[in-house]
Amino acid sequence: MSPMLSAFTVTVMVLAGDLTPLFLSAKPVWPEGRETEMNLFGGFYGSFEAQPEESVTLRLTGSTLYRVFLNGEFLCHGPARACHGYFRVDELDLTPRLQDGANKLAIEVAGYNVNSYYLMDQPAFLQAEVTQGSRVLCGTGVESNALVARIIPERVQKVQRYSFQRPFIEIYRLEQDWDRWRTNGGTDSVACAIQPQYPLLPRRVSHPTYTRRPAMTMGASGTVEAGGEPSQLWKDRSLVNIGPALKGYPEAELEAVPSVELQKFRYAETGTGGTVWAPSSEIALGARHYQIVDLGTNLSGFIGATVTCETAMRLYVTFDEILSNGDVDFKRLGCVNALLFELEPGTYALESFEPYTARYLKFIALDGPCTISNVYLREYVNPDTHSAHFAASDERLNRLFEAGRETFAQNAVDVFMDCPSRERAGWLGDSLFTARTAYDLGGTTAVEQNFYENFLLPEQFEHLPEGMLPMCYPADHHDGVFIPNWAMWFVIQLEEYLARSDDRAMIDALE
Repeated sequence: MSPMLSAFTVTVMVLAGDLTPLFLSAKPVWPEGRETEMNLFGGFYGSFEAQPEESVTLRLTGSTLYRVFLNGEFLCHGPARACHGYFRVDELDLTPRLQDGANKLAIEVAGYNVNSYYLMDQPAFLQAEVTQGSRVLCGTGVESNALVARIIPERVQKVQRYSFQRPFIEIYRLEQDWDRWRTNGGTDSVACAIQPQYPLLPRRVSHPTYTRRPAMTMGASGTVEAGGEPSQLWKDRSLVNIGPALKGYPEAELEAVPSVELQKFRYAETGTGGTVWAPSSEIALGARHYQIVDLGTNLSGFIGATVTCETAMRLYVTFDEILSNGDVDFKRLGCVNALLFELEPGTYALESFEPYTARYLKFIALDGPCTISNVYLREYVNPDTHSAHFAASDERLNRLFEAGRETFAQNAVDVFMDCPSRERAGWLGDSLFTARTAYDLGGTTAVEQNFYENFLLPEQFEHLPEGMLPMCYPADHHDGVFIPNWAMWFVIQLEEYLARSDDRAMIDALE
């Protein structure tokens, strides 16, 4: 054994594999000098041509999150989460989606750079390349046909956090054809700098399901009045407690504060809804009017709609899992369940960058009218849920089983979560039961292996006592909070994991 390699390091290499050479040429890059800015949204564009006889592969990883478009069409969202200092690599076969001639690749990357229970505070970068055999067709930091970077100013940078547990909300200021850069690259490129090369891990878990689930029915509608003041204004800790222990932009620096503005609206219901949503359905939403739409069941993923407006206007989309007194309460879960789009005249295919959980969407038109169509939620769920089947003569039991399957799929995309909404955190304790379900429904321990690997690889957990495991992970715990008995659940689950997986190497490494 090399004197430079400890037994721990060798174990890690055996378990995770040294995948750094997986990229033939690509290097991690980010707009120069901006890798630690909070909530900076970057775009990377490239064009390539491929030979028809050989498959074409996209490999990528990055910090903090990305979504990928090929020839203007949504491809994927990632990466799967890893522990501090490691990143998982997505590998996708582009061959079925290629067109003749030039193919246009666009990657949007959010560099959040704040601590949370959901995503970690690590400098932003993207490492990506498209290959055909041994040829690199385009990539980041390559010598020939490098992906071109731009800042995406349409996503407002100085906004409030979504919750104590998650980073920022989404506010967009859009003009017609703002997203044309995804297929032509644009002219506003910026210089990039090479970033440190991190050790890389396999994604291992299946790629999520991205099925578009359309709206099912229309709910209540009515008018909106501004200028009211609630008797007690709700201001979450994620708005007022920004500082060293909870990073973000202070309230005084925010360009808009939707959580405050929304509380000052007053609604008067003028229609009860109930109309079945059809593919041709449209909502003609007048200025200062709202419309609630029902997705039919709780879903987790990316909220989307097509919106046309003839004058400049603002459109809020608030959402929740239930109706509260017949309305959508965006703050019910202690988070800001709201998207804000400031639109110049035009037609827009809108879709959230972050995954959210909702059954009910409330569209609120301010300053001008608009027409809304093609309302949907693009699922972001675990696909390995259908190996198990259940049927009973009591239909209530069948519904209960399917509800459980749906709940699991939304909470096990890349790690085991206890909720896919306000936290998206990988909690211990809860994971014991979700891991059992994963094996029952899908016959696989891939998510559980990732879950344990994330706890295994860090040499230490900052801000926690030596030897203590974090209560949820991957996450940052700057405030030093932990739950001691959650580490005991870890041991109980580990015994069951061995029985399910026969993964003795993981057991020995964790010991």
